[in-house]
Amino acid sequence: MDRMSRWITGPSDAYRHWQETEAVGADRRPFSARSRVQHAAMFDRFLRHLTTKETTVATFGAEHVESFFADVETRCAPGTTTRLRYGKMLDRLCRHLVEEGIRTENPVTAMAAFERWPEDEPVPLYLDVDADARLQEWVAPAGDDDARTLRNRAIVALFLGTGVSATELRQTRCSHLVIDGVRPHLDVPKRGLRESRRISLPQFAIAALSAWMDTLASKADDDLLFPAPGSASMVNDVLLGAVVREALEAIAFRAPDMSPRVLRNTYARRQLVDGRSNQDVSRLLGLTSHRTVVRLRETIAISSVQLS
Repeated sequence: MDRMSRWITGPSDAYRHWQETEAVGADRRPFSARSRVQHAAMFDRFLRHLTTKETTVATFGAEHVESFFADVETRCAPGTTTRLRYGKMLDRLCRHLVEEGIRTENPVTAMAAFERWPEDEPVPLYLDVDADARLQEWVAPAGDDDARTLRNRAIVALFLGTGVSATELRQTRCSHLVIDGVRPHLDVPKRGLRESRRISLPQFAIAALSAWMDTLASKADDDLLFPAPGSASMVNDVLLGAVVREALEAIAFRAPDMSPRVLRNTYARRQLVDGRSNQDVSRLLGLTSHRTVVRLRETIAISSVQLS
């Protein structure tokens, strides 16, 4: 079952999995075990409300959030921060669902009642130019690489060179990767609300991907490019996270978040620095909203001011 299906058929489990593997707070650090339990209970309460309204996490709107808050406030003492805490939880959730292509918009941030919320959206993390260059060098295959190392280099090369999400990489088939043609590229199929797209491969990624392809016992079009070890099933998010962390540690990069998201942000920011528009970069990322790209562009402006 893919992530999108899980959010619809088993949203409670999907939420807990996201909390345990990817969700971070404003300081870019994972939530504590206690916070994860609290957030899961809050989400389940909201989910019960959606069930009574016959809607899902993919389709609820601002009116459903408002009716939920109206119900919450009848059960809370005046002056408590319950509404704010629920609002922040739902805002993080919707940002994630938009990023995953499960939703097209975030109804929480558009609500007038929350226009004066404290700003707690994390500053996006990315590799600076020097770290980006070091990681591009790291993905180049070495003569004594074993199959595991070749796989890890290829995984990092695809993340860093195309900006695909972890879900998209997990679902990539051999036929989606074209490295022998005049214009090497990766085809990303339509998934949920995300339209299909074609992403050109940068030169630094081609050798790593070619070396990995050469190790595959089978290269049938429908075979997974990165199957789970010893299996034909999809590689999981835990392994992908470990691969990226190991690569970042190898180039001496340290940050609160060492996940594939950092490489996706780095790819997007690199495109912006190269002169692409917000619309172009959002399309390359498969996003319908420009919010992520706008936040990344702001980091470029800040860097320019610091250097001047």
